[in-house]
Amino acid sequence: MDHGITIGAVSGLKDIESTIDGITSGGADAVLTQKGLADRVHAHKNGAGYIIHLNASTSIGPDSNDKRRTGTVEEAVRAGADAVSYHINVGSKYEREQLADLATVTDEADRLGMPVLAMAYARGAHLDGEDPEHNAEYLGHAARLAEEAGADVVKTAYSGDAESFEHVTSSTSLPVVIAGGSPGTDRGTVEMVRGAMDAGADGVSMGRSIFQHDDPEAITTAVSAVIHDDATVESALERAGLAVEA
Repeated sequence: MDHGITIGAVSGLKDIESTIDGITSGGADAVLTQKGLADRVHAHKNGAGYIIHLNASTSIGPDSNDKRRTGTVEEAVRAGADAVSYHINVGSKYEREQLADLATVTDEADRLGMPVLAMAYARGAHLDGEDPEHNAEYLGHAARLAEEAGADVVKTAYSGDAESFEHVTSSTSLPVVIAGGSPGTDRGTVEMVRGAMDAGADGVSMGRSIFQHDDPEAITTAVSAVIHDDATVESALERAGLAVEA
């Protein structure tokens, strides 16, 4: 839920306290925001972990791929975080600066005992193909980059099917979690999670698909059922009280 900088106070983020209560009640293991929202998070996370994101850009600025530092690991420690995260766009013209920043963040975090979640995406003009952001080869490179730079967990996009995503999970020894992307149907979201887990992923790090849902607690319950209980798509939807029809 670090999207307030990126896209503003959209649905699900205005009353972020209620959203946090809902998703943590539904089984989310951690909440992720920018540092300025720490006081709004702690009282509502129901014992879940807290991750502070350390860079950002806006959707209305000159280039959304140009993520800039918004915080330090030390600030995250002071704000009561359990981990930090940092975003890098592999293949963009900002890749080299973001790579250097990620390496600095992992060094700072190691000295302070903080795990680092690297959000490593394939995004930018230097990538070829029809849908490079979901190309398994590019995503595997991004995941490996995160490990090489010292991250502890890597988040990346889903390639679209379990068979191709196996290349991504096998490209690194780190735990791999997937992004949610643009909100879709409940079944589509849960099927994506099921496919990623079948390919060797370790979980998800979802934003809009969760916090912009009509019932954030219910969709979190369904996703958590797949991740924590190895549920099928149908049983996860049923457990959450969501429609099971295709």
